[in-house]
Amino acid sequence: MQKPWLDSYIPGTPAEIDLSDGATLVSIFEDAARRFADGPAFSCMGHAISYGELDRMSAEFAGWLTGELGLKPGTRVAIMLPNVLQYPVALFGILRAGMTVVNVNPLYTPRELKHQLADSGAEAILILENFAATLQKVIADTPVKHVALTGIGDMLPFPKRHIVNFVVRRVKKMVPEFQLPDSTPLAQALAQGRARGFKPVSVTQDDLAFLQYTGGTTGVSKGAMLTHRNMVANLRQMHAWIGDLVDEGKEVVITALPLYHVFSLVCNCLLFMSVGGLNVLITNPRDIPAFVKELSQLKFSIITGVNTLFNALLQDPGFAQLDFSHLKWAGAGGMALQAATAQKWHDVTGKYVQEGYGLTETSRVVSMQPTAVDAVYTGTIGLPLPSTEVLIRDEDGRDVAVGEPGELCVRGPQVMKGYWQRPEATEQVMYPDGFLRTGDIATMDAQGFFRIVDRKKDMILVSGFNVFPNEVENVVTLHPDVIEAACIGVPDPKSTEAVKIFVVKREDAVLDAAGVIAWCRESLTAYKVPRHVEFRDELPKTNVGKILRRALRDEVQGG
Repeated sequence: MQKPWLDSYIPGTPAEIDLSDGATLVSIFEDAARRFADGPAFSCMGHAISYGELDRMSAEFAGWLTGELGLKPGTRVAIMLPNVLQYPVALFGILRAGMTVVNVNPLYTPRELKHQLADSGAEAILILENFAATLQKVIADTPVKHVALTGIGDMLPFPKRHIVNFVVRRVKKMVPEFQLPDSTPLAQALAQGRARGFKPVSVTQDDLAFLQYTGGTTGVSKGAMLTHRNMVANLRQMHAWIGDLVDEGKEVVITALPLYHVFSLVCNCLLFMSVGGLNVLITNPRDIPAFVKELSQLKFSIITGVNTLFNALLQDPGFAQLDFSHLKWAGAGGMALQAATAQKWHDVTGKYVQEGYGLTETSRVVSMQPTAVDAVYTGTIGLPLPSTEVLIRDEDGRDVAVGEPGELCVRGPQVMKGYWQRPEATEQVMYPDGFLRTGDIATMDAQGFFRIVDRKKDMILVSGFNVFPNEVENVVTLHPDVIEAACIGVPDPKSTEAVKIFVVKREDAVLDAAGVIAWCRESLTAYKVPRHVEFRDELPKTNVGKILRRALRDEVQGG
């Protein structure tokens, strides 16, 4: 197929990546551990562990799984943790044991947790004690036989470890009562693994590295089967893309999005592990003042996030006072980067946010803005990465003309093997020719740059015309008195649906509904202009900060 985007590549960027060496996430990690043994790998709450320490502790965890528990390669093992040092220890331990990581959102309800553990067939889990009460309610109805428990401060040095755990348990009372009598404290598990020793396990590119569950926003949550080949491919694709920016062993990466989410897992944890970078784990990024305070103590070079996170940082008065002299790259994904946020970020930091695009089903990244292009905000998701094919197809599966909207479809080595034990669901999203249907409406220009118009399910139908919420939200957030906005369609007897906008405005703003509508009329065709405006103190968001239009629609329908 033709790839017009190749002509827009930065000179020196390869069209294809090579996977013939058989590399796996295990071999890449063990190579990094040897090369950067004395360098810091991950830090949290002011304490860092080196690559050598991570090598040792992950081997101990692997030894516990294989030697103490007797689990076999291919076993699914769940991790239910926020961004703490225990996460990479467990992550690389599971992978080195030849097992499959099942990332679990710690904020799951009992129903959601039960579904994921039962669906994945996970036999073991490492869980933060804060969430153990949730596990207690459902564990009897899951395949889980082994539980490792940890407190939030367990991997911090003395006396900080005890202070943090005391505050969390006794002062803030963040650990509900629970009973898991057969559980093993993580420190004990590591000691048992150390005593047993770890015998290396053969791992191939075809082995399943992750069962990464989708958000379940359009139905039941499904496990995307991501192999070592999928993951290594995406790491090499991204390294080929941003490699010129990277100084091995020297990058300081701000990891604020949760590692159990594929964006942060791949673009922060795995990518910068492979080049000896330091991932600074932010356990609670919602506490923006504390987040900014931590940033003030760091000479950070890389930061990733979603639009709402960047916007929240920009609203904090202390953020503009930070030292951005070491900042090389800011990467955005997960949701549309809005023009107002992009411009403000550049005004404050001197750097533009580079937007990318990807899905759980594509091991994360499909396309990115060329990193050498320091230009104004374009609203595109950039160009497909090396070895990636992208097409725009209509409802009948036919390719559309350049500039015409249709469903974005992807083929490449990073595309998942399929959904775990769901062949019908896999068939629904995969064309016979190997292209994955993303569910996103996009266009491609003549230079090969792609632009996401919106999610198919979020489109609003107004008198036969399609209205894309992203466009309306982008216009509204350009208003100087608006912090955030979310757009949905609401039933309307005359036009099928009408546009409704939810707005979070600045505290001192005098903006009213008429002002919002007038502002929109200056930039939008009449049928796109909101008919209804509702002001909110905050908008519902996912665990990674994406605005939940679905929750707003449910509110409207329920009301």
